[in-house]
Amino acid sequence: MSLLTIDIGGTSIKSAVFTAGKLSENESFKTPATLDVFYERLTALVSAYKEKYDLEGVAISAPGAVNKQTGVIEGASALPYIHHFNIHQELEKRFGLPISIENDANCAALAEVEFGVAKGLNNVLFLVLGTGVGGGVVMNGKVHHGKHLFGGEFGFMIMDDEHTFSELGTTVRMEDRYTQRTGTKLTAIEIFDLAFSGDPVAKSEMDIFTFNVAKGIYNLQYSFDPELIIIGGGVSQADWLIPELEKQLSVILERVGVAPFMPKLAVCHYRNNANLIGAAVDFKKTYEKD
Repeated sequence: MSLLTIDIGGTSIKSAVFTAGKLSENESFKTPATLDVFYERLTALVSAYKEKYDLEGVAISAPGAVNKQTGVIEGASALPYIHHFNIHQELEKRFGLPISIENDANCAALAEVEFGVAKGLNNVLFLVLGTGVGGGVVMNGKVHHGKHLFGGEFGFMIMDDEHTFSELGTTVRMEDRYTQRTGTKLTAIEIFDLAFSGDPVAKSEMDIFTFNVAKGIYNLQYSFDPELIIIGGGVSQADWLIPELEKQLSVILERVGVAPFMPKLAVCHYRNNANLIGAAVDFKKTYEKD
């Protein structure tokens, strides 16, 4: 049997059919502006695939703090209309199939643990470097949600007297700082290119970014002691990222002195498909006891 997997994003909704560990029928459409159209588009999508496949259920990756006990997506996201009511119940009623919903970063973590770079490991952190810093915590093979469903919300960490991890550990904020210092607006890729060519301001801003990401990784490693820290987000695909982070981590380890080992890092394998695959993994875990 197959699952229909759906990844709800702020700008687009992706879907695919998951069968025997692989995705097929990948497609996407623009995220609707209203809840009514959201229901309409998703119900039509599910109905179409019910005609083509013997679907076991629908596995959903979503933004926000997903409360799997109440079926409510708490917190906030770019889609206010999916929050603060029992959306699990509403979607299950419309689809006529069992469903599961999990936070998108947690889904990405599950994909990597089940099939990707963390396969065979039980204790893993997934660090997402996007417009903000987020992530997921997998302990003993299961997502750790936390009392307030904030497990993996690494972006709230305070990195100095006033700045959070999301303020110092993202390329978006690096771009803003570069513009403030030079009056020139460049993309992160352009800033990195300048840094490697010796531009002092670009190099300074790149160092701020990489040092603070390394600092966050160091703190997470010595708080959770995971077997692996996986890095996702657009910047994770830069081939220089891991070496630069390890260089900064070496500086931190030398300063601290007593820290006995270097955190083990890896880049997310599944990239844009991680949420879809992880949603399917979450579905299996949700219903495996039934």
